[in-house]
Amino acid sequence: MKKGAALICGSFFLTLTIMLSAKNIVTSDGKIPSTWVFENYLDLPEKLIGQDIKMISVFNPTERTPSMCIFLDKKSAEYKYKDFSSGNYGSKIDLIKELFDLDYSKAVFKLLQDYNSYVLKHGTYQRSEFKEYAKYKIDFAKGREWNANDRDYWLQFGIGTTILFEYNVKALEYYKMTKEEDGKVNSIKIRGPKVYGYFNKERKMYKVYQPDQKKHKFIKIFHYLQGIDQLKYNQPNLIICSSLKDAMTLRHFNYNVEVIAPDSENTVIKPYVIENLKQKYKRVITLFDNDKAGIKAIEKYHELYNIPGTYITISKDLSDAVRDHGFKKSHEELKRALRECLNKKE
Repeated sequence: MKKGAALICGSFFLTLTIMLSAKNIVTSDGKIPSTWVFENYLDLPEKLIGQDIKMISVFNPTERTPSMCIFLDKKSAEYKYKDFSSGNYGSKIDLIKELFDLDYSKAVFKLLQDYNSYVLKHGTYQRSEFKEYAKYKIDFAKGREWNANDRDYWLQFGIGTTILFEYNVKALEYYKMTKEEDGKVNSIKIRGPKVYGYFNKERKMYKVYQPDQKKHKFIKIFHYLQGIDQLKYNQPNLIICSSLKDAMTLRHFNYNVEVIAPDSENTVIKPYVIENLKQKYKRVITLFDNDKAGIKAIEKYHELYNIPGTYITISKDLSDAVRDHGFKKSHEELKRALRECLNKKE
């Protein structure tokens, strides 16, 4: 082939490649696969095909225990994320907003620009077909009697058996998890010296708490607003705590308050529940953790519901403060924080 003909041929194929790539260019973020977004911006080592991924937080790369979860939302068939160390969670757009500190419109613009650049370079993005992944689920738990080891653990936070019984916290001998895969049922039993079950008023376990475990300290079974069954609506103030443990510790102080706690600081209580609670109490405030996730949650409740919030400064949370500094110092710090918060104008 002559040199001129070769140049013409090469130019033709280059033009054809650009034309074919241009067909894949998109103008709507809804047409960009969420799998590409998470694979691309998080530099994942594997294709997303329906599995969950747990990784070191991109928002807190110094953490030792992975706290960022990438998961498939079955309702939308879209991948989403939840980062427990920072409190960030949401969709592919939410990820870009947080990663690059952009508002919604700029995040969408960046996504379209980056995805179309990828298409022009690679021709297309081929998303793999999603597979169904079986997951272990708790199907049985066996209780046991309380012992001295349990007593010592809970009392360091100011939580005695009376409060534990009131909030339906029980010691477990073990719990069993099962999953069905390839026509076979696999099951495992998990035991430990400190394993506790959190139960609702119908005696159904909604969460397992394993304080000695770093990777699976909490196992959520179903959604439940902790403390809602124990409300008597006979105090002027309601405090939304970051955890049931903090809520139970707060009860130890005998303030004129009642307490509840969502599943986590990242779980926002539904609007109709908040509106109902506001009608029953003079003031509703939040008391969350002294970290990035906790402060972000305080801001979220204030933004959504105009509920003021506070945190203590001597420890990460209230229960840790009682353990680390004792009742008297914790009382002084908590009393100051609550007084300032309760006196704020909504």
